Amino acid sequence: LIGGSDYKLIYRHYATLYFVFCVDSSESELGILDLIQVFVETLDKCFENVCELDLIFHVDKVHYILNELVMGGMVLETNMTEILTRIEDQNKLEKQEAGIAAAPARAVSAVKNMNIPQQIKDMKLPDLPQAIKDLKF
Repeated sequence: LIGGSDYKLIYRHYATLYFVFCVDSSESELGILDLIQVFVETLDKCFENVCELDLIFHVDKVHYILNELVMGGMVLETNMTEILTRIEDQNKLEKQEAGIAAAPARAVSAVKNMNIPQQIKDMKLPDLPQAIKDLKF
């Protein structure tokens, strides 16, 4: 199922969540358990009491966190403060991009707030019969 006898599954259970890593036999089980611990603690800090719904509805953030920890099968970072700093930087970039993407919606909202129908009603137009009398054919 997992590719032969050279691989093993290492898992850890937290409340209602199971975290399972498939690694080759050369990996240290304690090292992987520690990696799972750092991963779960980071998720917990980011989502404030992580649950299944956080993992489902924010799968992009979960993948980003996992990519900060491990990339290409190599452990890159295990310092949680460093990982959280990178996540905060990513969140700032996402907010900036959301601001740019929301510009058309803000423009529509600004036009709606101008209350154009009321401004048209408030416009002072000349008396129509007098305007017709002033026309010369």
